Amino acid sequence: MSRAANRPLVVVGDALLDVDLVGTASRLTPDAPVPVVEDVETRERPGGAALAAVIAAASTGREVVLVAPMASDEGAERLRALLDGRVRLIGIPAEGGTAVKRRVRVGDHSVVRIDSGSPVATLWPLPAEAATAIRNAAAVLVADYGRGTTAADDVRAALAAARGPVVWDPHPRGADPVPSTRLVTPNGAEAARVAAAAGTDVTGDGLAAVGARAEALIRTWGVGAVAVTLGARGALLSYGEGAPLVIPAVPVAGGDPCGAGDSFAGGAALALADGAVTGEAVSAAVAAASAFVARGGASAWDAEPAAPPPPAADVDALLARVRSAGGTVVATGGCFDLLHAGHARTLAAARRLAGEDGVLVVCLNSDASVRRLKGPDRPVVAEADRAEMLRALAAVDAVEVFDEDDPRTVLERLRPDVWVKGGDYALTDLPEAADMARWGGQCVVLPYLDGRSTTTLIDAARGRVATTKEIS
Repeated sequence: MSRAANRPLVVVGDALLDVDLVGTASRLTPDAPVPVVEDVETRERPGGAALAAVIAAASTGREVVLVAPMASDEGAERLRALLDGRVRLIGIPAEGGTAVKRRVRVGDHSVVRIDSGSPVATLWPLPAEAATAIRNAAAVLVADYGRGTTAADDVRAALAAARGPVVWDPHPRGADPVPSTRLVTPNGAEAARVAAAAGTDVTGDGLAAVGARAEALIRTWGVGAVAVTLGARGALLSYGEGAPLVIPAVPVAGGDPCGAGDSFAGGAALALADGAVTGEAVSAAVAAASAFVARGGASAWDAEPAAPPPPAADVDALLARVRSAGGTVVATGGCFDLLHAGHARTLAAARRLAGEDGVLVVCLNSDASVRRLKGPDRPVVAEADRAEMLRALAAVDAVEVFDEDDPRTVLERLRPDVWVKGGDYALTDLPEAADMARWGGQCVVLPYLDGRSTTTLIDAARGRVATTKEIS
């Protein structure tokens, strides 16, 4: 185990107390067009840098240390209690009161937010324990919420002296990152604001505009890299020159996006602490933020981690959900050794047979099965890659690999409603027809796209290789 594995992640920034007042609303007040929120439940959680710290701690076995100003008031005491047992707190003595943000929510929707507490904290000198923790951290995450912590000279000096990589999540009212920062993670609006102030006032929110703003931020701040978070579009990573790296987000239905930026920055910092390069860290951060929102976001900050979804190759849970909803299960099969237009057209047609509520499962011959059927030179593409290519198609909902010479065993297990074959078959020629009939399933034949086949592609490729060799 490396020495870095024993060192903590240190989060530096402004700790807030977030309070959700969650209720129901079925009517408006008689004196104004606003909802009446009833049956209100109060839910408290860490906010700001404190939320970033607990999110990071929940996703790693590494110790997480929070360095943040802490006042002497009721809000600070409630915040300390929420952090207890989750992260190690090194408080910077401060005056001005704890910032409290209260959201009134009806279901998953915020109605209004009410802020209280001093907008800027008055800090006492940085404790020596905090400076040492920052200097020796495996990585440092700066969660700036604009209350003055990152502007303090002694805090900035400690961050500049950090031996591990620094990730800086900025704020419109916060200080500029220290030049030694490895990665800065503004959102799209923050990047546009800073770039415009620096003289790069590009219009639009396309990737070209976002990339230009990221380059401007690197020039302005003198940092190593900038990753602009783009919500459901993912993130754009720039090093200031060359083509940027764009990491798409995993689609997430619903969820509370509050805290997604903290999850993103924390995921990047943890990956860097584990030795990842910057691009790998940003990819990990996008995945972390998507998973955080899918679990319920900040509203579910203290919930047990959700069980991972079934792997793509495990179709049983998928079929159970479709059948419980009355959907149709369509299956087809083959080697799919080199995907071509004929495959794509047949799969698309098969998926249409399933309808909106159904699924298409592709039963894929394993490598051993293909060799027995096609000869020792096949498959050209290994089964893991063939399965991944198929799953990438919009028409395909799942892939099931089978090792037999024909699909009857896997069909017996899956028991689809429809079995699709492509080509010039008569139903009486299909050995699967009798099996499908036993559970009330139906075999159908779809025509192939004439002139397209894997064998033709392979022969053409081999011919070109031979011609090239003869010329050389």
